[in-house]
This record gives sequence, structure tokens and C-alpha cells, in this order.
Amino acid sequence: MSCEVIIIGAGPTGLTAALALGRAGITVTLLEAEPALTHDLRAGSFHPPTIEMLTDLGVGEAMHETGIKVPSWQIRDRQAGVVAEFDLGLIAGETPYPYRLHLEQHRLTPLLLARIAAVAPSVSVRFDAEVVAVTHDEDQARVTLRSGETLSAAYVIGSDGARSLVRAALGVGFEGFTWPDRFLVASTTYDLAAHGFTGAGYVADPDLWAAVFHVPDAGPPGLWRIAYPIQPEADEATELGEPAIQDKLATILAHAGATPPGGLFPLKYASVYKVHQRVADCFARGRLILAGDAAHLNNPLGGMGLNGSVHDAVNISAKLIDILRHRAPAGPLLDLYDRQRRPINIRAVQAMSIRNKRLLEERDPAVRTERLREISDIAADPARARTFLMDSSMINSVRDAAAIQ
Repeated sequence: MSCEVIIIGAGPTGLTAALALGRAGITVTLLEAEPALTHDLRAGSFHPPTIEMLTDLGVGEAMHETGIKVPSWQIRDRQAGVVAEFDLGLIAGETPYPYRLHLEQHRLTPLLLARIAAVAPSVSVRFDAEVVAVTHDEDQARVTLRSGETLSAAYVIGSDGARSLVRAALGVGFEGFTWPDRFLVASTTYDLAAHGFTGAGYVADPDLWAAVFHVPDAGPPGLWRIAYPIQPEADEATELGEPAIQDKLATILAHAGATPPGGLFPLKYASVYKVHQRVADCFARGRLILAGDAAHLNNPLGGMGLNGSVHDAVNISAKLIDILRHRAPAGPLLDLYDRQRRPINIRAVQAMSIRNKRLLEERDPAVRTERLREISDIAADPARARTFLMDSSMINSVRDAAAIQ
């Protein structure tokens, strides 16, 4: 065999798995179709358990050098303003990192790649290495590159995204749905902290809800990213035009009095993407394993997709180390990976991200009022707020997964 593990996809999931395996001396070939690490602008909010995992892998200190600590986050109403504010200090006894850490995904991946180069010589990272076919049998897994080269390994981890070839080779379904509205993400250097925004927040409105996040960008003052919906029939080019973005930002932020000098927000980036809620029918079988977006997709409200993907990578890496170094039986451990990660994703990540979106966009006035009142009451009660934060910060999901045997 050419190596022990082949990983397809050099995003955060694949790089995390490669680093975890490489530190244990597992021989890994990490294949990435693109010529270099990609510049993904979407994800960038890390929850406490994810920070713990990445710190254990040796990149936490570097993340903190650039990242923005967010110790509290808000839920707002576009008309009424702040409805609830959650202080992550309430869970300080449960984690050494009682905050969200905001760092763009494209700033994490170089840190992981550099760490691999420093401490994991058994890992080979290959760019411009597009995989076109994946097969497996009882003895090994094989991948074929567009160049015609074929590589083999004991196991293949597919961290190859929504159109995963590994998932197709497994022959499993990818059940779920695609939201009809698309998300537009616009970034501005205008400082929303001056208008009372914490580094993370959500603005509820039946027509124009939003998620608002402060990210480092190239350095202070950083960028404020505002994600909001555009309707299925909307023309994408028009929505990405500056007049439309300026109008939407002014509407979303008017309740906070956030009006920049001259009335125009200084803009830097804008993009549109579709949002999915899907989970693979099985995360591991035989010689093939799914992790990250290849295994599950969800809307970004709550910042759970990227975090869950890192959790996948750390979980399966520990099991492969047991299989490949300690001769543990493979079948039971791969089944355990599926039992630990798949139900947790459905019950915690999928359910919570769907609930978050529906809270923000609820149209029925009575239901809307009741849901916002309930979230306000939770935030005002320290005991209930702490329970809520244990779920929303993904601490409970990691612990629940670990308890499954």
C-alpha cells in the first residue's frame, strides 16, 4: 500500500485529521484538487470544545494570536433591538475557553498545514491532485487521480465536500433538503461594536433576518460579516450590486442607529451561496469513511458545521490510531464512529441549526412573540442560560457522543 490513510480534501476537516494521525506516526497522503489552500469566506466561529481540540493539536496559541474572543452573543429583533444576550462566562467551570473564537476558515487552514510540516513528517500533502474515482474491497481502498495515477491505503477518509466521491463509492444516501432562500454574506469595516453589537449576534425578522459576526480579516479593526436571505426569485447579480447591499444593511442595522458617515457602509467582500440540511445514511463502512461536509451539511446559524467537522476529524483519527497502531478490531470502532457522530449530528447540529433559522424568520406574530419571549426569559435566568449555552456551545454534544459505546 502507498500509505495507511488517504484523506481527500485539504479543508479544516482533512487537515485536522491528517495532523492528528500524523502526530501518531500514521502514514497519510492528503490529496487536494486545488493548486493551493482555498480562500473560504463563510465559516469562522469556533466553539469551546473545538478550541480545546485544536489547542491539543498545537494550533490554539496561533489561533488566539489573530482570532477575536467573543465572550457574549445576542439575539435581536429588527424592530425592538436586543431581546437576549448570553454570557459564556456562565460555563467557565466547564471549559478553559468560555467564549467563541472568531477566525476565518482560510486563516485556520494555513496554521494546520504549517503544524503538519513541523510535527508530522509521515504526512504527505499533495495539491493539484484531483480524485476521479474511489473503490474499496476487503483488503484495501484505492483512489484514482485525474492524472491516471492510482494510490492505495488501508482506509480513505472523504472530507471532499457536498459532492463527495467517497460518499458515492459507499453508495449511501444523503437525505435532507436545500433551503429555498439563498444566503448573501456582505462584509463591512464599519464598527458595529460602537452601536452595541457583541462579536456575534442574530437579528430576527420575518422578511430580512440576519447573522452578524466580527472576524479578524487582515487585522484591526477587522470585518463585520452580515449574512441575510435573498429570495429564490431574486437576481443574484442585482443582489450582489452595491446599491442592493447598502439598502439591505441599512434596513437590518437601522434599529441600532448604525449609520456610517455619508450613509454608505464601506464594503469589502460579498458572496451568495445555497444552504443545505443533509446527513449521510452512514459515516463509515469497510475501508471508506466520511467526515465534515461529505457526511453532513447544515445552515450556518449557530456556527456548528465547521465545528462539527473538526469533531468528526478528531473522533475518527483516534479510532484509526487504535486500529492501525494498537491492532484494535476495525469493524466495532468504525461502527462506533458512526454511532457517535451521526445521531449527534442529527439531534444536535441539524435540529439546532434548523431551530435557529426558524426562530429568526418566524412570520406568525403570536408564535414569533412567544419564541422571542422564551429566549429572553432563558437569557435572564442564569441557570437556564447555562443549560442553553451547554447545548449551543456544543459542549453537551461532544460529551454525549463520547458517552456512546
